[in-house]
Amino acid sequence: MKKLLLTPMVIGTLATAEGYTQADRILDMQKMAQAMQDIQSGFFYNNLDILKDGVKVLTTTIENVRPTEEEINNKDIYEKWLNNDLKMTNKIKKNIKRRAEDIEERFSNGDPKQALQAYSKITEQCLKCHVKLRKW
Repeated sequence: MKKLLLTPMVIGTLATAEGYTQADRILDMQKMAQAMQDIQSGFFYNNLDILKDGVKVLTTTIENVRPTEEEINNKDIYEKWLNNDLKMTNKIKKNIKRRAEDIEERFSNGDPKQALQAYSKITEQCLKCHVKLRKW
């Protein structure tokens, strides 16, 4: 019985031991882009379920976003200092999560205009991250 319980835990640990890579970040960005499209579809079709699914995916995926292993393990002190944007990343993540919850709450309460404004604020946060942190 113990082997049955330990095997999935060991496999899960080994799978995540590699760390967060650029490929992982790209997959997370694609998931979040799809979640934003789902939220937008929820607005256009006046469908709370689609909107909730998009919010759920967005809030769970945003938690995964962080600096890659290469960025963390950079040996050049000056370059590491220049790229030390963890505080800003965490602030953006917090804002996106809060606004996503606002979207769901306001749309559920019958206030789609305010929900749409929160959606717009999320896109601002996305762009802020891409311009300042990702150097677009």
